[in-house]
Amino acid sequence: MFKFILAVGLAGALLAGCQQSESPQQETSLSGLDLTIRTTEHRAEDDLLSAGLGIEGLSSAAPEPSDPAEPTAAELRRLAIYKSWTGIQSFTPAGGLGGLLSDVPSVPGREFHAFVTVGDAVHPSRMLVQLPDDFDAERPCLVVAPASGSRGVYGAIALVGPWALPAGCAVAYTDKGAGTDFFDYATDTGVALDGTREARGAGPLGFEPEAMPEDGDSDAVALRHVHSGDHPEADWGRHVLRAAEFGLQVLSMTLDGDYSQANTRILAAGLSNGGGAVLRAAELDDAGLLDAVVAVSPNVSAPEARPLFDYATAAALYQPCLLADLDAVGDMPLGNPALAAMGRVRCASLVRAGLIDEPEADAARARLVESGFEDAALSQSAVNVALGLWRAIAASYASAYLQRGSFDMPCGYAYRASEATAAQRHGWWAMHSGVGPAEGIELGDAAGSGQDRQFDGLMCLRELWSGDSEDARQLRQAVEATRATAELPDDKPVIVIHGRDDGLIPVALSSRPWVEQAQSAGGNVVFWEIERAQHFDALLGAPGVAGQYVPLLPYGWRALEQLGELLDGSGALGEDRVIDPDPAPAGEPLRWSDLGL
Repeated sequence: MFKFILAVGLAGALLAGCQQSESPQQETSLSGLDLTIRTTEHRAEDDLLSAGLGIEGLSSAAPEPSDPAEPTAAELRRLAIYKSWTGIQSFTPAGGLGGLLSDVPSVPGREFHAFVTVGDAVHPSRMLVQLPDDFDAERPCLVVAPASGSRGVYGAIALVGPWALPAGCAVAYTDKGAGTDFFDYATDTGVALDGTREARGAGPLGFEPEAMPEDGDSDAVALRHVHSGDHPEADWGRHVLRAAEFGLQVLSMTLDGDYSQANTRILAAGLSNGGGAVLRAAELDDAGLLDAVVAVSPNVSAPEARPLFDYATAAALYQPCLLADLDAVGDMPLGNPALAAMGRVRCASLVRAGLIDEPEADAARARLVESGFEDAALSQSAVNVALGLWRAIAASYASAYLQRGSFDMPCGYAYRASEATAAQRHGWWAMHSGVGPAEGIELGDAAGSGQDRQFDGLMCLRELWSGDSEDARQLRQAVEATRATAELPDDKPVIVIHGRDDGLIPVALSSRPWVEQAQSAGGNVVFWEIERAQHFDALLGAPGVAGQYVPLLPYGWRALEQLGELLDGSGALGEDRVIDPDPAPAGEPLRWSDLGL
């Protein structure tokens, strides 16, 4: 079905253990662009799609820099591409390895990196254009790819790269003002355009917050999404449109042509937060810049629907109590009877706070059902609790909505890196997901006390949604600025894909209401709702998970192909579908025939 699946004979380019050399690079200001653009070449054992790792390297351990405490720009790029792939793709039989995923070809070409300021933001976002050597100048194609979650600029490579790059399309990536350009107060360094750490004032940085106050904690770390004060989520649709414009500008200046929306096919595709971003871009696209859109598991808040911060703060409080039910937790993905003790503690905390009447899982479940959670979404409770997802999301997004910095996050939270090694600090840009504790960064909670140390902080976050304080009113206003309209300005074809078992961005609170309202308003939208699919493809190989679910990425690849056929005049958009796949038994490779397509 796709070149990256069918390609063979690429063993020389797929050797993961080969020695990597620095790619030829230069920084220049292209005529007509008021930007410094870093240009690098990527060929032979260092390509665009996998940085030379191929399927063998991507399904192995992360590549080690020669000196982890002082990695080169090329080594960081390879790590960033590795992490962007493995963060959302499961290189296991359950994810299709050995079946539908049989190869990742080498795609030679060039990259163009830049810091681009969108709207009235204080800090720039990071944008990147990948231009394959076999770009089809006669039938030019550009795919715009905002990162999933709060990931770095390569964060959508696994969704769009396999379809776009081997087909000769350029790809314009954006971190949409989130990303991994962290600022480290301990060393007073940020991230330069090439991904390496650089001292404040030594050159342009992806994120350079104000200097640490005299009473500040030198272990503090500033995360772009959380601490910039720019409220990037409100502008995610504009980031997508700006990335499309940036892609056209790079093509025009690099290929000595005049590439525009009139002569270049432009598709946008995103996953999770990136999916929400492309839908917002479609709503804002009065100029008709985008020809078609694919949104997979989009974090999108339709009019009147409950937004992420609302249901995340409710879930952060109540979902741990669901794990007190031993029978239920044993049947959940990543479920473990040891979680039941923690669940009982949370149930008791909820009773003391007057949130439920009895310390039982069913009482907490009833509250979540009232919030709009369906049983399929609640089946993922152990995943969300064990990975600490709700707490990290709620604390981080509250800081972003209230436009707080590293030293005044709401509810006593703080990101710190007191135990981080030099290797971890230098690898944050490449290896971190953009939000949450990881890679030596911790999310501290000054309000924590007692046996249920997280409860008081979570109650404080919930009050920011339900209370009447000045901060609560400001936060709700900021959330409203992220609200979608579900109104599309033209006949733009849109495919929305969502798993019914998504426990992080429940389909009943996101895609389903957006699609219903968009279709009622006349939007050219079709919806694929996938049975036995959840939010995290990367978890498919985990014990107790393999054999239960199918990955969502292949549906995104198929949707891109279907839209390409539609725009060529050889295919149709189709109808809404509830797709009933058949996950391969644990240990056996998933095949295309299993996906119900």
